[in-house]
Amino acid sequence: MNLKEIYDQNFFASLAKSLGKFVAKFDEKKFFALIYDENWEKRELKQRMSHVSHVLDQVLTKNYQENIEILKKVAADVEITSKHPSLSLVIFANYVEIFGLDDFETSINALEFFTPFGSSEFAVRPFFVKYPQETLKYFLQWSKSDNYHVRRLASEGSRPRLPWGIALQSLKKDPSPIIPILENLKDDESEYVRRSVANNLNDICKDNPEIALDLAKKWLKNPAKNTQKLVKHGLRTLLKSSNSEALKLFNYVNVKNPVELFDLQNFTINIGENLDFKFKLRLENEAKLRIEYAIYFLRKDQKFSKKVFQITEKNFEKGDYFFQKKHSFRPITTRKYNVGKHKISLIINGDAVHSKDFLLLSAS
Repeated sequence: MNLKEIYDQNFFASLAKSLGKFVAKFDEKKFFALIYDENWEKRELKQRMSHVSHVLDQVLTKNYQENIEILKKVAADVEITSKHPSLSLVIFANYVEIFGLDDFETSINALEFFTPFGSSEFAVRPFFVKYPQETLKYFLQWSKSDNYHVRRLASEGSRPRLPWGIALQSLKKDPSPIIPILENLKDDESEYVRRSVANNLNDICKDNPEIALDLAKKWLKNPAKNTQKLVKHGLRTLLKSSNSEALKLFNYVNVKNPVELFDLQNFTINIGENLDFKFKLRLENEAKLRIEYAIYFLRKDQKFSKKVFQITEKNFEKGDYFFQKKHSFRPITTRKYNVGKHKISLIINGDAVHSKDFLLLSAS
């Protein structure tokens, strides 16, 4: 199912039913005519969200604060049966983002209210840009909320590099204002919240690795399993980039090259096929290993783009270990393959121990 199809006839029938309860003289016929305009089918997910928010504004009152009170009632009343109800109900936070930027107090409280229905993580970011200090105070307050959705909003909304959201440039430059928020949430009872903290820490890694590492070292003094898992996920960018300090935090130390064999099944493949490779480890002693491989994808400018993929990480006993793996070059929307020489490297505890070149040809 294409995610944009969450906005279907059933969704709008439910939404119209709830609007009819709380909007005086609600015109359902007009509502559907506005929704299904001549450009509806052409719109993708985010465009449809924005369009629905604009339609809501046309069928509500002329008063923003009154509209927020109406939409709060609608959000609590509407029955959504799709597989992604929380995603479809992001329209309420989106409405606040579009129409409420000049009314901070009404809007920031509305975003707190709407986030359990459909996350306000994207909508809150323009408010941080316009009102950084005021919004930070709310982030800190939300980090202590009884509602885990609101606590997650404190972390997710303050991520410096939230995917598909606008970057918060001041926090990319200096993330120190959000560290108290993360401190409040790092041991949260909800994994949903802890995972957001890890993602926030990973964002910090990309611009301020020293700050992220210092924070990780501090948190790892807590031996709790959840803390270890959070920090490891939060440092994933540094671990994949073979940052020595990050690797040492999890006892991935240099080992004498244990690879006795690293070979490709074939050195020429077509787009759409798999690159098959195998390798053998011989360990003279037990060792904790993080085993990865990197593909160096050929770019249009004839330079390479490196992408690291994990194979396994665990404690190994003394002995021989055989691995047979494959990497798919099936076309995907997120990557454009270029014909020519590529490279694969085997990585053990951050060290690239073996590399092989291979030729990628066009689909047969």
